[in-house]
Amino acid sequence: MMTATKVKNQSRFLTAQDVAAILEVSPATAYRKIKDLNNDLKQMGKLVVPGKVPRRFFEERVYL
Repeated sequence: MMTATKVKNQSRFLTAQDVAAILEVSPATAYRKIKDLNNDLKQMGKLVVPGKVPRRFFEERVYL
């Protein structure tokens, strides 16, 4: 079970640096992956934040 402290420390959005570290790729590759994921979100009618991706959506798509 997650405590309130853990939830506060864990952002809802991942940045390119976060994605690069998780996937072990370059920051440029991470930005491309975020762009692809954000395009998918746009097609679903969701609001996107350029350069960031929702943590839950990222984890679902990359099977984490």
